[in-house]
Amino acid sequence: MKLKRILATAALAMGTSFISSTAFARVGVDVGISVGGPPPPPRVVGPVGVAPGAGYVWTNGYWNWTGGTWGWVDGRWAVPPRGHRVWVEPYYHPYGGGAYHYHRGYWR
Repeated sequence: MKLKRILATAALAMGTSFISSTAFARVGVDVGISVGGPPPPPRVVGPVGVAPGAGYVWTNGYWNWTGGTWGWVDGRWAVPPRGHRVWVEPYYHPYGGGAYHYHRGYWR
């Protein structure tokens, strides 16, 4: 567990400039990937409904980069993997030259 914390801290300290256009790093923290091409389409909004039971949290739908195109992933009710984890939604930001940096969602 200590090694994971050290690696995560080192990854944060180094920033994201070392990530190539196809790499994806994940050591408890999402460093992200560079996506060439257009930004993701607008978010699809739909009904949420009622949680199926105690302990479930809603994770919003999002656009996922699938190696050449954006694919929609529906929102869903999920039980956090451990304890009081929270879902960190995927996010995107311009990277330069028309590319985007995409960070996948994860439990924190």
